[in-house]
Amino acid sequence: MLSSYKLICNLCKQCPVRYIRTSPCLKTFWEKDDKGGYKDNRQYPSLKERMRGGIKELKHEIALWKEEMKERLESDPLLIFRPGEVDVQWQFNDTESLKKWIVTADSDNNEGHSNCSLTLTSGGKGIFSGELSTRAPKDGRVKRSGYCNIKTTRARKSFRRDAHLDWTSYNMLVMRVRGDGRSYLLNIHTRGYYDITWNDMYHYVLFTRGGPYWQVARIPFSKFYFASKGRIQDRQESIPLNKITSFGITAGERHGGEFSLEIDYIGLEFDPNHREDFAYEMYKTSKYIVAT
Repeated sequence: MLSSYKLICNLCKQCPVRYIRTSPCLKTFWEKDDKGGYKDNRQYPSLKERMRGGIKELKHEIALWKEEMKERLESDPLLIFRPGEVDVQWQFNDTESLKKWIVTADSDNNEGHSNCSLTLTSGGKGIFSGELSTRAPKDGRVKRSGYCNIKTTRARKSFRRDAHLDWTSYNMLVMRVRGDGRSYLLNIHTRGYYDITWNDMYHYVLFTRGGPYWQVARIPFSKFYFASKGRIQDRQESIPLNKITSFGITAGERHGGEFSLEIDYIGLEFDPNHREDFAYEMYKTSKYIVAT
């Protein structure tokens, strides 16, 4: 019976016995979808409703396109380099500022029991808070759980065109925060067009001080390390600052419980005294050993 199901695989000829394959050959790199296997359960409107909504947004998109043209004509690259001055990218001062962020937790994907939120405090600052639960669901698949995350929406131009944030004029990330003593993971996403770059991300651990005082964290971009799907890559490289798609903050320590991170603003700075390109020492390795 087995002989009737045998097939010859032209892509992989080293197998002594070949059968019908239900997955791509190991020699190829392929991502099925940009969500990494997570399902999108949102209910999308019909084509007729989408067309009506598009006509309503046309006026707003045209106004946004005019602002893009105006900014391009008036921009002066010589005015960008202002040492010691912070250019605020995201500031939490009203409810409109919260709409630029996406809040997720492991419970949203049926992978845990954590919950979180991003709200405004009575003082008009943003607060990322919730409860981390390290209790894994009993589904026989998930072994570890316990994470909460906030992430900015994708940078876009007018008429829903995907864009990138260009941070090439800066070398520092500046954050004014008030933490609870926990450590938080900062994420800079550099998703590209091809699927091999969909999960490319650069991380840095932000250590906070507990207590009533604010702290200003100045983090060089050279300190961020390269990872994909949470795995640190052997072959490291500096951030392509002209291809930033989003920025995020993750709470995911081994110790569960309540957490709270109050944020005033997130900005960028150019420090002429910082001349480091990449902070981590690289080693030459043999071919096909390093994981890219």
